[in-house]
Amino acid sequence: MSNSKNSHFVTRFAPSPTGYIHIGNVRSAIYPYLIAKQTNGTFILRIEDTDRERYVPGATDLIVETLKWLGLDWNEGIEVGGPNQPYFQSERRDIYHAYARKLIAAGRAYPDSTSSETINSYRQADSQKKIPYLYRNHRPDESAMQQTWEPGVPLRFKSEPKSYKWHDEVMGDLETGPEVCDDIILIKADGLPTYNFAHIVDDYEMHVTHIVRGVEYLSSMPNYLGIYEALGIEHPKFVSLPHVLATQGNKKLSKRDGAKSVIDYKNDGILPEAMLNYLACLGWNDGTEKELYTKEELLKSFSIDRIQNSGARFDEVKLLWQNGQWIRKIFDEQGVDALFARTLSKDVNYWPESAQNYPEDYLKKVLSIIYDRLKTLSDIREFTTYFFEDPRIDLEMLLNNKFLKKMSEKEQGDLLMMVSNKLQSIPEEDWQAENLQNALNELLEKSGKKPAELFSLIRIAISFAPFSPALHLTMAVLGKNTTISRLNSAHSAIVNDL
Repeated sequence: MSNSKNSHFVTRFAPSPTGYIHIGNVRSAIYPYLIAKQTNGTFILRIEDTDRERYVPGATDLIVETLKWLGLDWNEGIEVGGPNQPYFQSERRDIYHAYARKLIAAGRAYPDSTSSETINSYRQADSQKKIPYLYRNHRPDESAMQQTWEPGVPLRFKSEPKSYKWHDEVMGDLETGPEVCDDIILIKADGLPTYNFAHIVDDYEMHVTHIVRGVEYLSSMPNYLGIYEALGIEHPKFVSLPHVLATQGNKKLSKRDGAKSVIDYKNDGILPEAMLNYLACLGWNDGTEKELYTKEELLKSFSIDRIQNSGARFDEVKLLWQNGQWIRKIFDEQGVDALFARTLSKDVNYWPESAQNYPEDYLKKVLSIIYDRLKTLSDIREFTTYFFEDPRIDLEMLLNNKFLKKMSEKEQGDLLMMVSNKLQSIPEEDWQAENLQNALNELLEKSGKKPAELFSLIRIAISFAPFSPALHLTMAVLGKNTTISRLNSAHSAIVNDL
């Protein structure tokens, strides 16, 4: 099914505030966002916080920060309000109780104060009989079920086991038998609803047209369908997303397996465009070879019927590659100022500490010659330190370089002095990349060395880094005095080591 442009779909992202959002979770926000926004519909953010034992203070702020960073703006929900307030489930208790009393009146829910010890004994007894445990086989007697329910006593759904058939927009036509229907808890002893009940009420009250969530909820669908029927309400369309798999591809990606927070990736220097792009395409494609999508392009191209029905493996290497492509895309299309602005974060400093002693114009010059080597913004720290402070001289780097190890130390020293003298003759006002390239070409001819030999020697002498941008560009940014000073320092170190 592709999205009808004539419909105004309503979707929601309803996370539990139990910690950070990892990348497996956040795809369940991206897809409903796209489904709603591309039809000028409504994207809702509500917080399912009825499991108070797992509640983590500050988790809601992390959810909000993550969605805002990704550019997933919501039309209705926490912070922005809307016609269906409140949007924290813990504040909607009276609404759930009203629906619970409808079920009681219809004979489809009953109070149940059975102790957890007794319930465990039921489980053990069924296990010994080698039959599946179903609570409905151990219901209280009819008189107990007809007692008046008051909050403080758990409320159970009274199932009517039957076969169910339903359509899922991703998984297709599905069906189950009566053996999976059970008397599930609707309202807990603390008066708050379970997810199984609350999401049905909330989605109905908020006019949700498409429920987008993971395939792990499919096993509970018969119970959900039973509740929809008992309440006499129509269910939304179901869009079940296959798991995001761990890197090895053999199991669902999860926090216990080390799945990182989306915010951790942000702090590591991943761009929001790249993360949105990567996760949207993790389990979806538009049938082309295209790999880079802006949010606007995703809104134009995305359709439910192109979501794959099998798990997609998370590949951090691919994410890093895509992020590097986005860094270059921003520089090429928007310029150095736009990319530089991305490096300024209140949460993390992507630049070396010593860079703060330099003006922004100098930092932009550095960025303009190293950007095409970056996979993340945090690579800036590793790649640029020598632009802001003199590197530690490491003669072993000269000795071990594959282009220089056959060259004697005396020859290296003599070459460095030749280079220093040649560069010293260039006037300060002519210290520009083009002139420097011409000087390097003249040095090649005069020395009789191969470019890999001479340029490697100069590059290491001025940076002592494993790699650096084009040599003439590096020297142009470093400036005449710094370049010659470093060449002379390397020369002195070699001479003194002889």
